[in-house]
Amino acid sequence: MARTVTIDPVTRIEGHAKITVHLDDNGKVSNARFHVVEFRGFEKFCVGRSFWEMPGITARICGICPVSHLLASSKTGDAILGVKIPPTAERLRRLMNWGQIVQSHALSFFHLSGPDLLLGMESDPVTRNIMGLIDKFPEVARNGIRLRKFGQDIIRILGGQSVHPAWTIPGGVREPLSPDDRNTIKRGLPEAFDIVELALDMLKDAFDGNTKEIETYGNFPSLYAGLVTADGGLEHYDGKFRIMDSDGRILEDMPPEEYRNVIGEAVEPWSYLKFPYYKPYANGNYADGMYRVGPLARVNICDFAGTPLADRELRQFRRLGERGKPVTSSFHYHYARLIEILFALEKIEETLDNPDITDHHVRSNASVNQLVGVGVTEAPRGTLFHEYHVDEDGILTNVNLIVATGQNNLAMNQTVTQIAQNYVTGGKLSEGILNRIEHGIRAFDPCLSCSTHAVGQMPLQVQLFAANGEMVDQQARD
Repeated sequence: MARTVTIDPVTRIEGHAKITVHLDDNGKVSNARFHVVEFRGFEKFCVGRSFWEMPGITARICGICPVSHLLASSKTGDAILGVKIPPTAERLRRLMNWGQIVQSHALSFFHLSGPDLLLGMESDPVTRNIMGLIDKFPEVARNGIRLRKFGQDIIRILGGQSVHPAWTIPGGVREPLSPDDRNTIKRGLPEAFDIVELALDMLKDAFDGNTKEIETYGNFPSLYAGLVTADGGLEHYDGKFRIMDSDGRILEDMPPEEYRNVIGEAVEPWSYLKFPYYKPYANGNYADGMYRVGPLARVNICDFAGTPLADRELRQFRRLGERGKPVTSSFHYHYARLIEILFALEKIEETLDNPDITDHHVRSNASVNQLVGVGVTEAPRGTLFHEYHVDEDGILTNVNLIVATGQNNLAMNQTVTQIAQNYVTGGKLSEGILNRIEHGIRAFDPCLSCSTHAVGQMPLQVQLFAANGEMVDQQARD
């Protein structure tokens, strides 16, 4: 009979999921599945609304990364209006996006993954959490809080509030940045730079104690996708959509609004989360088109970062892989996040020094000029696509959202399989194994509410099935 073991604290991912691990006739792991069991709905109930409302509506998909949906939706509105927004409005949008990168990556690294990295993957689950981190490494925990606050302060200063700011709109932004607010943001930069440098040292110190984890936590060849600048630099707001293979060859450098030419979406009956894939590689099996997005993908596909400190770290990062090839271990999503925080801080500093940043012309006015709009930006977790179809009055007739967590779905499933095959033995699940599988997912920093556009906070469940379909063990978090 299957047994359920209740483990505290609740898992450190955002949303509701379960994992099933399947054994073959010899009792070895043959497959594992990452099931997302939240309900999808935003794309349907937005039909019939005005596209002007969409930034405010879609930002409420998630409280962790509302800025990402706000920006992608506003860019989609720009396309429907057929306008080029004022240069200062674009700089301000980028500023908010970099603030979002800082706060979200700081949350992921310090508070969600930090307890595993500093306290140990198999440490006592009662203390393997943010409270345990505060107890044993109080300065590290405080640094994470301070760094995240800096990013949230940027969002709040620009948008009036740090969660769900109704500030970017089709055509630009609602309000300009004042000189006093610019100076307030600049005063927070020195401490933020110091914290991310300390975090980089802390992560590198953890490499020696996690050699097997680096080898087995999502370490496999795949495609990588994301935005790059026109000349191939690290990008988070606009640019070309690039897809790279596991040998470092560029397969696509295309306008992002043409994503449907190369990206398909498959469905499976055991998950509400779709399975995006690269269509030219599908060849009758969509899983052959697996690709990864997010920080690891972005630092793999770019030719350079474009800022001094981030470029320095990028050179060190690339020594982790084979010469000329992408870094394949998903464990190194953590390193990529810290590089992106460093890059974002440098770009924030550079942007605030632009004399036009406080210009008051921040909005272009127009009415509906295009019946289809596509807006693409880089969320902290990866590339985010919004596509809206409207009638002549701007009323939505069709909506499609492809978010980062969905695009990582195939890779996350392969990751949990790889971890299970390396750690599950004797047909039994332990709490330590549960946490290792969780950390493999946590490396991707999935946002399940974004990916299925649902509401709710629920636990992760892992079930172990014999070859005959009988459930032989189970671990669950209440």
